[in-house]
Amino acid sequence: MFKAIKRIINWCGKFKGKLYIGFIFSFFSAWFAAMPVIMAAYSVGMLIEEKRGGTKFDTKWIGVSVVLMLLFVFLRFLFDYLRAKFQEAISYELVSRDRLAIGELLKRVSLGYFQKVNTGDILNSITTGLHTLENMGIRMIDNFIGGYLNFLCILIWIAVINPMVSLIVIAGVIGSFLFLLVISKYSMKNAPVSAKVDRNLTNAAIEYARGLPVVKSFGQDGAAMSAMKKACGESRNIHLKIEWGFVPANCLHLLVLKVASLGLILASLYLGWTNQMTISNMLLLTFLSFSIFASIEPISDSAHVLGVIENAMNQLDALKSEEFIDDGGRKVQLTQYGIKFHDVSFGYDSRLILKHINFTIPEKTTTAIVGPSGSGKTTICNLIAKFYDVNSGSIKVGGVNIKEFTCDSLMSNISMVFQNVYLFNDTIRNNICFGKLEATEEEMIGAAKKACCHDFIRALPEGYDTVIGEGGGTLSGGEKQRISIARAILKDAPIVILDEATASIDPENEHYIQAAISELTKGKTIITIAHRLATIENADQILVVDNGKIVESGTHNELVKKDGIYKKFVKIRERAEGWNIA
Repeated sequence: MFKAIKRIINWCGKFKGKLYIGFIFSFFSAWFAAMPVIMAAYSVGMLIEEKRGGTKFDTKWIGVSVVLMLLFVFLRFLFDYLRAKFQEAISYELVSRDRLAIGELLKRVSLGYFQKVNTGDILNSITTGLHTLENMGIRMIDNFIGGYLNFLCILIWIAVINPMVSLIVIAGVIGSFLFLLVISKYSMKNAPVSAKVDRNLTNAAIEYARGLPVVKSFGQDGAAMSAMKKACGESRNIHLKIEWGFVPANCLHLLVLKVASLGLILASLYLGWTNQMTISNMLLLTFLSFSIFASIEPISDSAHVLGVIENAMNQLDALKSEEFIDDGGRKVQLTQYGIKFHDVSFGYDSRLILKHINFTIPEKTTTAIVGPSGSGKTTICNLIAKFYDVNSGSIKVGGVNIKEFTCDSLMSNISMVFQNVYLFNDTIRNNICFGKLEATEEEMIGAAKKACCHDFIRALPEGYDTVIGEGGGTLSGGEKQRISIARAILKDAPIVILDEATASIDPENEHYIQAAISELTKGKTIITIAHRLATIENADQILVVDNGKIVESGTHNELVKKDGIYKKFVKIRERAEGWNIA
């Protein structure tokens, strides 16, 4: 429990000062909350003393006490307001900082990280985990520390009135604290279990949502829902089991405090009855018995939640401790843009994909990469973009080993157009300008015209301000591809990687895409993965990849003269592209 509290305080970083000032305001708030009770007990005691023939009660005191009580109530809420002003915003500031930081971190990890960790797990850490910290982190600290500070204020009053009676209160708090430790230990034990079922539920929901087109097309909603139902059932059962596990210790924690309150009342009545205490003090202790533990009772919720918070912080630390692919990188300014692979080998885990690859791509030339499916073509492009790090060998861009680049520094020189285009759930304008955030209206429209998408965009109801939905789902494949090319044209990077950018385009859109690609690739260093002969045969260099090795290289005319894989590939493509309807 104390470890979790310490971690949350350390998490506050530069906001620790505000956190501590909030505790001070909480302490004063507790003092002013107790003062009206003290004054009420004193006034009632004086009235009783007068009725018993004691000192005459000064009626002026009624007006004074009312004014003072109102002042104390005001001061209590003033210090509550100040505490909230200093403390409440801390978690929102910190979580916003951490979410942005995680976004930056995820850009710097190898794509292999996303093969090891499910998207749902990452999403759960960023949303559920940080949401827990955002809503409960500072609040639980305030409940815990503020609660005991409030108790301390009242304990001081009781100790001043009668030190022996205060021992009853202290005994009650110690007994309560022992059961809070039990709750905390149980929470720490079960928080990872709870987090795991939450991650499973998130993964199941994402899987179901992604697979809906397949579910609908095959009519297998029952089978698809089974994983979702299982995850929901496990989540319900685990959380119910955990909640029931808290009940005994929580009840005993509350019982001890109630017994201590009763003990305080009985001791006060006894001392008052035997004239060992004034009536005013007896009433004061009796009144305080109803509120002394009010700030400690809810701490059982804090002890429960602290385990969940610590687990969320563990997830956050795990993300932050992931090895970055550009550790030790620097911002590099290039003056040339040739690419060289020297004895490069690479594999995913234990499966070797590329084996001792060597080739050079001169600046401002076009290199086509061809080969069977799974031969390693896309992997070569991913290594150039530093999505993964090589197992051995080196890759140089502009004569500089890519290990020396930061990810952002390297990618500022590279534009990529993929077969499967992803557009953001945003306006067309923002999707195109993603390639150059500071682009002017004229630059954006110019890029759209070069990519042959200006006319269809202008025909949309909102033009460039049309929101295209998640993944660009409201556009056709060809339209999405042209917008992605406009984005790359606007970026105007000196190196362009085309990963089967025209593979799934219909004939109607193909000439638009080819025209757009021609605009994109003017004067650039081009690496293209393609199966269409028209794209390949004019390349300055063709690399034939098979089983992770470069088995042939040369121009189209050179390679068709050899009796190798490329010649067979050309014959297959000629038959596939030359067919017609009789």
